[in-house]
Amino acid sequence: MEHKMLKPFPKDFLWGASTAAFQVEGAWDEDGKGLSIMDEQELAAGVADFKVAVDHYHRYREDIALFAEMGLKAYRFSISWARIFPKGNDPEPNEKGLQHYDAVIDECLKYGIEPIVTIFHFEMPAALIKEYGGWASRQSIEDFDRYSRVLFKRYGDRVRYWLTINEGNIRIAFGDHLLGGKIKDDKQRFQMGHHMTLAQAKAMVSCHELLPQAKIGSAPSNTIIYPASSNPEDVLAARDYDLLRSGLTLDPLYKGYYPKALWSFWEERGIAPDMEAGDLELFKKARPDFLAFNYYGGHTVRYYPETAELYTVPADVAARYNVSQSYIRKISREKQAGIAQEVVNPHIRQGEFRIIDPVGLRATLRDLYEKYNVPLIITENGCAAAEEFTADGKIHDTYRIEYLREHIRQCQIAINEGVELFGYCPWTAIDVVSVKEGIGKRYGFIYVNRTDTDLRDLKRYRKDSFYWYKQVIESNGENLETQ
Repeated sequence: MEHKMLKPFPKDFLWGASTAAFQVEGAWDEDGKGLSIMDEQELAAGVADFKVAVDHYHRYREDIALFAEMGLKAYRFSISWARIFPKGNDPEPNEKGLQHYDAVIDECLKYGIEPIVTIFHFEMPAALIKEYGGWASRQSIEDFDRYSRVLFKRYGDRVRYWLTINEGNIRIAFGDHLLGGKIKDDKQRFQMGHHMTLAQAKAMVSCHELLPQAKIGSAPSNTIIYPASSNPEDVLAARDYDLLRSGLTLDPLYKGYYPKALWSFWEERGIAPDMEAGDLELFKKARPDFLAFNYYGGHTVRYYPETAELYTVPADVAARYNVSQSYIRKISREKQAGIAQEVVNPHIRQGEFRIIDPVGLRATLRDLYEKYNVPLIITENGCAAAEEFTADGKIHDTYRIEYLREHIRQCQIAINEGVELFGYCPWTAIDVVSVKEGIGKRYGFIYVNRTDTDLRDLKRYRKDSFYWYKQVIESNGENLETQ
């Protein structure tokens, strides 16, 4: 659709930015914190780990003051489960951990910044992996709910917006290392996914019980899936791929049941999750208030028939998804019925680390709103780059400004087309240590002076995008131009 006049962003629109605990905090073993699977993750030589990250744990006051200077209306951050329960299921929570997040939340509120809290962002306590396999056991549902209820009771008087699990759908489909190690087969993979989705539903029920005025939703990674051609098989492959990426968690939580085509596929291959009495009822009771999602660009796929011996993993897919452990590779190797293979889309630009697909964001917004009919908030969307100071001692990130400008424009068009979008929180508020690429892959509005191998002084510097986003917020999205 073409539009001659666009509606403005809502007056109470939440212009924010995001981080995640393990990528920003550091202090990996301080104040009683236990180990998480991210602390034990093996990284390539010369890539920064998360022990110090950018030291937000000790510098949160300085950082939040900078967020306030930038004009943020919201700060989306996560709480480390192992900082609250060092072993995941300790008899009592760690008071020092609770006090830290008290201070972070209070500091946000001091500046009028809305805290948006993610309960789980990749950080399963390592002790639970050793005790019962993490999400492989139904006990994880109860332990996650207990942890969530502690957060609701402690912070519910100050936190209105809660996110259950960040990118659970991608962790199930593509991230063995983020589920706590190698998964033995696809039956176990989707059983773990079922437990993770039940845990989200149970936490939503608890939130509504304890905090009737609060709002809670899931935070998957979602994107439009493009067929590689008009071939009907490619069109169906795109729909099937969407079921594997998003339908396997969103449909149970937002509709109360698994997609029928996906469940049929699972049953045919003997990999459907084992259901217990009450599971579907719990999904129906979840009643999430909104849907948060992370977006970095659309995916293009072609139909992938059952020809495992001819299959070659595209290098870009392998780099993005660690595809040697992915579901796509598994169904290929085991000669099960094909689903889809990612291909390069010649109509989409390629950035330094990711594709650049702003129109795909609008398509995703419309798709999600039409499917689930709940308010939406974007909790990650950003431009990564390797950055160093120029001769004038500054970071001139015009590429990030251009990237965000194009995506914000598509958000406004989506609002004009009827999508109920209430917030936009780019990734990231400040440079963080990326999951596999270290500090060299920077997303932030604020530069942190460190490298992968040298902590330097960790001093903070405002990038050009910092000042640009400030004017965007001040104008409520009307002024997207650079000065």
